[in-house]
Amino acid sequence: MDVRRAHERYQGGDPAAGIETRHAFSFGPHYDPDNLRFGAVIACNEEHLAPGAGFDEHPHSHTEIVTWVIEGELTHQDSTGRETVVRPGDVQHLSAASGVRHVERNAGSVPLTFLQMWLAPLDPGGDPSYHVIRGIADSTPYALPAAGAMLHVRRLTAGERTAIPDGAYLYVHVVRGEVVLGGELLSMGDSARIMDAKDMEAVATSPRAEVLLWEMRAA
Repeated sequence: MDVRRAHERYQGGDPAAGIETRHAFSFGPHYDPDNLRFGAVIACNEEHLAPGAGFDEHPHSHTEIVTWVIEGELTHQDSTGRETVVRPGDVQHLSAASGVRHVERNAGSVPLTFLQMWLAPLDPGGDPSYHVIRGIADSTPYALPAAGAMLHVRRLTAGERTAIPDGAYLYVHVVRGEVVLGGELLSMGDSARIMDAKDMEAVATSPRAEVLLWEMRAA
């Protein structure tokens, strides 16, 4: 298990424009050949947008993009003609496939924080697609077969335990609160990269904890 702390992430964005970003993987000018991906995960960006701030229209291709809103509301528009507002508890999945353009903005009056994770598809190309699952439950993992991955959401109260799936690759990100995993205390923004996980569990040590977990098959 390789633990990465929140303060170790690369700082990015454009603070003058109301955008602050924390990158968990090599990204843009923060090139690190030893931190390009883990399993299918190639990016895990924590975005902070001030009211009115956002990302103007920009392209993506050959990437499965999954977004989890932590605080506030995210307004999303893309070239497939969809416009949605994504709220805490929703899972947004944009499959860029052969190419798509989109806009992401905080159209609200309060700050927006969201986590955006990019996964590499098993096969490039195809037609773009878009899905939003409203209010996903802990007991309902979100399957991402295009990347050979499964997203689990775990919400815990103090002292509560949850089993971690056995798997070839597991990527765990603590969204809020604190948990103990494999003997390590993980706080908000910390992550763990686990290979060949077996018989593991996480225990919440704060009144409220929220964890996102990617279960991925072997490369």
